[in-house]
This record gives sequence, structure tokens and C-alpha cells, in this order.
Amino acid sequence: MIERALGLLGDLLERREADPVGLVVCGGSALIASGLVARTTKDVVVVALCGPDDQLVYAEPLPPGLLAAAGAVGVEIGLQRGWLNNGPCMMLNERLPNQGLPDGFTSRLIRRSFGPVLTVLFIGRRDQVFFKLYAAADKGGPSYHLEDLQALEPTDEEYRAASSWALAQDPSPAFAQTVDAMLRAIGLGHIADKL
Repeated sequence: MIERALGLLGDLLERREADPVGLVVCGGSALIASGLVARTTKDVVVVALCGPDDQLVYAEPLPPGLLAAAGAVGVEIGLQRGWLNNGPCMMLNERLPNQGLPDGFTSRLIRRSFGPVLTVLFIGRRDQVFFKLYAAADKGGPSYHLEDLQALEPTDEEYRAASSWALAQDPSPAFAQTVDAMLRAIGLGHIADKL
């Protein structure tokens, strides 16, 4: 369904003679499109826009023409309102090194074209580990984020690096306690001990 929605969105943007747009996408749709996890999802989650020369651009707000076209596609194929959203766009922080993203983030983006106007850059596996660990801890309990994280089968090094990155995103003591508890609950106390 997501492939179909993005294809229709690209076609509609082309028919409307929209300016080219690049979307950096994370979450379930990126997991599915990259073949990393087999599951369903109901939305496409945009973490950033991709500007000229592949420069990442803050995605708040999403371009009005893009949202209008997404709304039309959603109505046509029965997707929920807001199926294209920028929920995690706050992850992009220009005040932080590497814009707050994991080191090497842009080098791992997986580029797909949906017509001449729409380009979608799905985040890579390592970055999914980082984002999913953060999201799982942010939820504070069992969730599909934790299921996705475990399905990616991260190495100990990836769990350690993702945990350190997540703690840099939210340095509050409460979040640190949640990350610690989550790691211990999934049998990774040896990693929690080193954070």
C-alpha cells in the first residue's frame, strides 16, 4: 500500500507540475521498503526534507502542495488522514553535530524515485536501530518500536552506540533510567552497565 501511495503521490505531483521534492523517511515504511522487516504500516514518516546537493532541511512545515497531493492520494486509496507526516522532524537539530543524527547518516540513505518529481530517501538499517531504540525507550514499555528493534538483530556495538546516541538526544535522568531498564529487560544488562 505504501509503495502504491508513493507512486500515486509522485504521479500527482508531476501532473500538478510541482517543484521536485525529496523526503527522508524513517519508521515502518522505510523498514518495509528496504526489506528489513516484514510488517504493515499506515503512514510514511518524514524526518527531513532533502534539498539541493542532498542537504537535509528541517521538515516543519511540510510543503503545502505536497500535503494537498498526499491528502488527495489518501482519499483515493483509503489511507488515514495524515498518512504522510513529519512526526519525528524534531530529530533534525542544526545546533548539534551532524544535525543531531547518527554519524554517517546521509551516506546510508537508500534513494528511490517515484517519478521525476518525488524522491524518497529511506534511512538505512543502522539508523533504524538508532531511531527504533530511541522510540522504544520514549514509549517506556513494550511497543512495536521494540519489536522492530529486535527484528533488526542489532549487534552489541550497535545497541551500545544507539543507546549513547539516544541519551544525547534526551539527557534527562528519567530517560536514562528508561533506557537502562529497557536494555536490562531484553537481556542487555552488560551494555547498560557500560553507559
